[in-house]
Amino acid sequence: MADSNITKNALATALKNLMKEKPFEKISVSDICDACGMNRKSFYYHFKDKYDLVNWIFLVGFLSKMNIDDYETGWDAVKAICHHFYADRDFYRVALSIHGQNSFHDYVIESIRPIMYMYINDIIEDTDLKDFFVTFYCDAFLTAITRWLSEGMKMNDEEFVGKLKIISVGLAKIVIRDEDK
Repeated sequence: MADSNITKNALATALKNLMKEKPFEKISVSDICDACGMNRKSFYYHFKDKYDLVNWIFLVGFLSKMNIDDYETGWDAVKAICHHFYADRDFYRVALSIHGQNSFHDYVIESIRPIMYMYINDIIEDTDLKDFFVTFYCDAFLTAITRWLSEGMKMNDEEFVGKLKIISVGLAKIVIRDEDK
C-alpha cells in the first residue's frame, strides 16, 4: 500500500505543477505521467481520469483528515475548509474552475453536504426544507469560495470566514425580525 501512495502522490504533485503552467483542459494524462516518469498504465491503475486525481488530492489532503468531532461548531468546520483552500490556493483556484462531468465543484458539493446536514439536523425537522437549505447553503458557500479564490483572495481565510459569519448572522436577524412583524 505504501508504494501505491508514493505513486499517487507523485502523480498528484505532477498534476499540481502542470496546473501552474497551463490550463487544466490542456493537461493530458500523458503529460502527467511524463512529468513524473510513469506510464499511463500506472496512472489508470490508480485513477479513472485526471478529474479523479483532482478529487483524490482533496480527499487525501483534507477530507480524510477531517474529524467532525474536532469541531465545536459548524463555523469551526467552515474555518477548517477555508483554511485548507487558502493554504493550497493555487491548486484550488484552478480546480474550482473545472466544469463539466466529474467536476471538482460537484465533488466538493457532495463532500460537504453530509457536514451541512449534520449541523442543521437539529434545527430543521421538515426533510424537504432541510434538503432545500443544504443545497442552497452548499451552493452559496462554494460559490463564495470560488469567487474568493478567483478574484485574487483580497483577504485571508480568517477574514473571509469572518465576513461569511457576519452576513449569515445578519441575514438570520433580518429574517427573525421580519417574522415577528
